Amino acid sequence: MKQISILGCGWLGFPLAKSLLSKNYSINGSTTSFSKLETFKSVGISPFLLSLDENEIQGDLSSFLLNSEILIIAIPPKLRGNSNENFVSKIKTLLPSIEQSTINKVLFISSTSVYADNNNVVTENTIPNPETESGLQLLDSEKLLLNNTFFQTTILRFGGLIGKDRHPIRFLAGRTNLENPEAPINLIHQEDCIAIIERIIEQDCWGEVFNAVAPFHPSRKRYYTEKAIEYNLAFPQFNESLTSIGKTISSDKLIRILGYDFKNLS
Repeated sequence: MKQISILGCGWLGFPLAKSLLSKNYSINGSTTSFSKLETFKSVGISPFLLSLDENEIQGDLSSFLLNSEILIIAIPPKLRGNSNENFVSKIKTLLPSIEQSTINKVLFISSTSVYADNNNVVTENTIPNPETESGLQLLDSEKLLLNNTFFQTTILRFGGLIGKDRHPIRFLAGRTNLENPEAPINLIHQEDCIAIIERIIEQDCWGEVFNAVAPFHPSRKRYYTEKAIEYNLAFPQFNESLTSIGKTISSDKLIRILGYDFKNLS
């Protein structure tokens, strides 16, 4: 039974852990919340209370990594609102422990925010040019992991994350003066996120960078208007006086190399 450590068993990491358990992997899962430890244990995840800070790691990281070959890093930067953490420093703090462990493969969950809005089709050959602090720190973290010779790293750049309990229309409904009505959407469903991660593990596909976005790119105005109707919510109102700026993220490389068919296109 192969053991995998998942750093960050949250919205994506927890259902991922449960899915991997069903495929007979042994899972170590981390959380920063004491109240989740029993929940983890009840479904078969070996629970670890870990907090990764810029200069230190609180918790038993050595035991969390012990005997695992694969580490999945699924902790997003906390850079919204008043938070201005140094996510890159967190990854730097983590590296020595990974190097001294049994881990030889790392899967890092990143984001398509590493690419600028250029009104073009974006592939993995497109030179990243982040326009946000989150994108900048994710790109620097990617480089740290890819350049480390103690383990092989695969980077997964996810588009906007959606799921049955998470959809942007709930935030956008009824809002006015929204920008970029004609910009294409770049979303990916939780179900596909999990299946793609499992495909990478099954195919032993390391040392790669993948964009992971459903090949479905209607305009923001069309898509979110249709979703407002579907969810019986107030229509979002877009400002059409300015030129729309966006990008179309291509997942062709992932589809080709992994032989993956997206399950959810909406």
